[in-house]
Amino acid sequence: MIRALAEGDPDLRVEGIGGPNMAGAGTAILESIERLSTIGLSEAVRTVPRHVALLRRVRRLFAERRYDLAILIDYPGFHMRVAAAARRVGIPVLYYIAPQLWAWGGWRVRSVRRNVQSLAVVLPFEEQFFRSRGVPAEFVGHPLLDSAPLPNGESARRVLGISQDATVLGLLPGSRRQEVERLWPRFRDAATRLRNVVGNLEILVAGVPGGEYPQGDDAGIRNANTREVLAVADAVICKSGTATLEAALAGTPMVIGYTMSPFTYQVARHMVRVRQIGLVNLLAGRRVAPELIQHDVTAEKLANAAGRLLDGSSVAAREQRAAFVEIRQRLGAPGAGARVADIARRLAA
Repeated sequence: MIRALAEGDPDLRVEGIGGPNMAGAGTAILESIERLSTIGLSEAVRTVPRHVALLRRVRRLFAERRYDLAILIDYPGFHMRVAAAARRVGIPVLYYIAPQLWAWGGWRVRSVRRNVQSLAVVLPFEEQFFRSRGVPAEFVGHPLLDSAPLPNGESARRVLGISQDATVLGLLPGSRRQEVERLWPRFRDAATRLRNVVGNLEILVAGVPGGEYPQGDDAGIRNANTREVLAVADAVICKSGTATLEAALAGTPMVIGYTMSPFTYQVARHMVRVRQIGLVNLLAGRRVAPELIQHDVTAEKLANAAGRLLDGSSVAAREQRAAFVEIRQRLGAPGAGARVADIARRLAA
């Protein structure tokens, strides 16, 4: 989106909260997103002082009226407060990747309607959800469709030293420390169980720089990047979130597992209104991939579910791949960033 905006305006200046990819696109970084990121309610408490200080700084910058437009991307707990601050000084707001109010927190629609001039949504059902509640919304397609193609599977196997006749299980425990700490031991132990029953099984973890995956080497689990894992895996055990869409677009059958802190889980049980948590299942409107949540995320259950998918000719694997074709069609066309940039130009004019 930033690059698309810059193509139409060589004098554009962008300041923001983000990471190295945003900086590489020409953004002057006000605050590193890594210092703010967290998951869960109890964990978020630790970052409250940093968020409060940053919000004060953003309000001061808004008061100086140095911006023609505020573009908020996901992260609703913080960004809804930023949207309110922008409205108070007359700065229009474009929200890209909308708060998932269709899942929980529907009462916050009033705040979105009051503070946001336009929503650019990435899931097809979100457009009608927000429009029916008086919020201008436009489905722009999903940004994952603009990702570079995955490496060729055979070539990736050669690079990774995996024989063409090996069965490959991928593990995607996430990138945030809390996610990895909770999910990795269960994913690892599930993979170990499968190694004992599936012949010639190779296991890869989609590791992130600086991530720790205890006893992975002892279990014969090797690191690779996410794109390599999805290119070669016959099936993956995957955390809930965007990674499920990445696997679906790669055509890789999956089992979804996710855990939260006990406090966050108890709150979520009473607030979440959707029956599925995996994006692939939400988009399909049915349970396409198995979901194991909280106490059900055990090595035994994960291994049993993944074991049925490692054989690509199995009914379970074939049904998932067929559903993935349907999901891909529902995600729209490539070019989400350019379409959001067009909305931004209209609002800033």
